[in-house]
Amino acid sequence: MNLPKFLLADNSNFPEDIFVLHSEFPRFIINLKDDEIEWFEDLTGENEEDIATELADLMDKAGEFYDKEMTQYD
Repeated sequence: MNLPKFLLADNSNFPEDIFVLHSEFPRFIINLKDDEIEWFEDLTGENEEDIATELADLMDKAGEFYDKEMTQYD
């Protein structure tokens, strides 16, 4: 199966939360309400500077993805 890089997710138990799932390495889910992240990968041993830059970029892209998706609902 070929998955998109980002997916929107919601849950009726968390009606105020907005989740974006990143399906490629490093896989994570971010709650855009408070920027809390749950990682699905073990990132120990990775170059901290490189991974920090990449992760910051991915979090920005997750927010941009959400904003783009929401413009399609207007």
